[in-house]
Amino acid sequence: MSDSSELLKTAVIVEDDPDIRHLLVEVLESAGFSTVSVGNGIDGVRAVIAYQPLITTLDVNMPGIDGFEAARRIRQQSDTYIIMLTGLEEEADVVLGLGAGADEYVVKPFRPRELRARIEALLRRPRGGESQPSTAPRQDSVGPSFPAARPDVATPPPAAPSPAPSAAVIVPSSQGPEPRTAPAPAAAPRTELVPRPAAGDLTPTGGSWVAHRDLQLDPDSRLVRVGGEELDLTRTEFDLLATLMESKRRVRSKADLTLVLRGESYVTSYFVGEADKRAIEAHMTNLRRKLGDNPANPRYIETVRGVGYRLTSELLAAP
Repeated sequence: MSDSSELLKTAVIVEDDPDIRHLLVEVLESAGFSTVSVGNGIDGVRAVIAYQPLITTLDVNMPGIDGFEAARRIRQQSDTYIIMLTGLEEEADVVLGLGAGADEYVVKPFRPRELRARIEALLRRPRGGESQPSTAPRQDSVGPSFPAARPDVATPPPAAPSPAPSAAVIVPSSQGPEPRTAPAPAAAPRTELVPRPAAGDLTPTGGSWVAHRDLQLDPDSRLVRVGGEELDLTRTEFDLLATLMESKRRVRSKADLTLVLRGESYVTSYFVGEADKRAIEAHMTNLRRKLGDNPANPRYIETVRGVGYRLTSELLAAP
């Protein structure tokens, strides 16, 4: 067997949010991938052409070209498995993404273990064009081999599809930047979310509105308002906000919030990994964006560096 079968699997991450990009690096490297990260669609297309990855994750709302156009350009030149990761959850967006060439469409915020399971499921699906297993597959180290190679620097296969534009230099993944050493998969933390505790457990006031400055939350109806305007939060974002509003100025660590989302807030023996903590950071980023809260000058939620999160002081609420 050739040495190419032992090559490290490669993944390209196209994501403009550094927190989510860091989380994706952890998820993919824990699954045995060497990762290449970029922050916009144009660089993402170039990275896919250069490294011919097995997996490519694509954000949609990015500088330059959006994820839909990036997927179309990538699909013209590569058979990489494309996973779209986006906050757009309308049916029209999903249809557009899959029609542009995506193999999976995952709505943010995502759960790291679920994303990894979806990636592993993708790798069990052979590509329709795979009819000659012996034709130098790119990624022999994973279940189904990588699709038939595009025009290669050394020996162009006779039945290869249309070559990429001459200006693009296709570099096999083994010649890319020094791959990071993929850490051995850690003990798999439990990340499956369970229904949150009853609303009465969140506030001692029996379901009345809880307020912080002009932010209001009703745990019974699961409504949130800022300045009188109703916000559309996901279940996870609502539960995080409800927990922080219940705790007021008491700091809640990322591990603590992870257990709250699992419904295990009174259990201390469960493992909380770095990927879980990064997921909390990603959820908090989305929550703050919807609240219109600036982390550098927070009005509602402040970060206690190295510890966790808490509500801002009520004393600063007066104009």
